[in-house]
Amino acid sequence: MDWNPAYTWLVIALLLGVAELASGALLLLALGVAAALTAALAALGFSLPWQLLGMGISSGLLVPVAVWVLRPRFSPAGVAYGTTGTGVEQGQTYRVIERDFDGASGIKINGDFYRIRLAATDEADLPADTLVTFKEFDGTTAIVSLASTTSKEQ
Repeated sequence: MDWNPAYTWLVIALLLGVAELASGALLLLALGVAAALTAALAALGFSLPWQLLGMGISSGLLVPVAVWVLRPRFSPAGVAYGTTGTGVEQGQTYRVIERDFDGASGIKINGDFYRIRLAATDEADLPADTLVTFKEFDGTTAIVSLASTTSKEQ
């Protein structure tokens, strides 16, 4: 059996499909499908420039479809991925939780745990169930202040 460029494209498609299992963003899956379509072009005998053109065109069509059409169908409702840290959480009130394995104090924003630090005192340990108001991020640490009892909780 002779090695065919189509096999190379199929290996690339397979690797992109396996890598998609780790990311879940559907981007790598779209690129994997584009590589599989390019493998079909290679199997039909098209030259490398035509294969690359086919990869570019199919990627240009499939990536937006995967990101704008398919990904929202697989995402949980009400979760705005990629917005954490853009400022949309500022002023929101959260309840402090304690992480199980190390007892760190933090808050959950969009389902992700962030360690906290009080803006006024730089204190990082607060009792669980304390209400805090989110101010900003400093790296991966959420800078918070103590919330008033009339604030709306997240």
